[in-house]
Amino acid sequence: MTTNQLLEFRSVTKRYGAKEALGEVSLKIQPGKIIGLLGPNGSGKTTMIKLINGLLQPTAGQVLIYGQRPGIESKRKISYLPERSYLNDWMRVKDILKFFRDFYQDFNLQKAEEMLENLKIDVNDKLKTMSKGTKEKVQLILVMSREADLYLLDEPIGGVDPAAREYILNTIIGNYRPEASVLISTHLIQDVEKICDEVIFLRQGHIELYDAVDQIRTQRGMSIDQLFREVFKC
Repeated sequence: MTTNQLLEFRSVTKRYGAKEALGEVSLKIQPGKIIGLLGPNGSGKTTMIKLINGLLQPTAGQVLIYGQRPGIESKRKISYLPERSYLNDWMRVKDILKFFRDFYQDFNLQKAEEMLENLKIDVNDKLKTMSKGTKEKVQLILVMSREADLYLLDEPIGGVDPAAREYILNTIIGNYRPEASVLISTHLIQDVEKICDEVIFLRQGHIELYDAVDQIRTQRGMSIDQLFREVFKC
């Protein structure tokens, strides 16, 4: 049985031995949203993203994408940017483009090539010749060039300089389908809050807050960055 609900967590708990990474997390994410997944290091952000991808299994509860547990079908609908690069340094950019085109039916090669050209990244270059920031841009371009329903971005701007962050955030805004949703995990609140429709605050594996950005600004009279600092006392 499928549903229009893009993503749902039903009382999800994840433990690593005696350590609880997520505890009784329940939430629903609708299509057409950019959501900031915010919290200090160790709050459970990456665990949550890996559960959505099916890379981890919950200890208790259910993760559902369109009403179904993560599996082959959900992988066709999700485009995932992990925190660490999974691409081989010996590969040229054009080799990676071919790999993505062959592997993902929804990969838009023309879109990827246009974004690479805008950033003046040569498709003949090998990854090992690139800076860490340039590698991250290549990986983000690959992820955002899929016509997915849900984009999961784990720290997409963590390793790039402030000047490049603006381009990356604009790339995210300009290259996801209006009916899709984007979940961005980051600790750089000030940079991402201007593009987010909603934010989730995670504290030690529990949802502290899940609300619309405009609602927070109107009701609390402060920015997301200010509220984050107040909630987490940082």
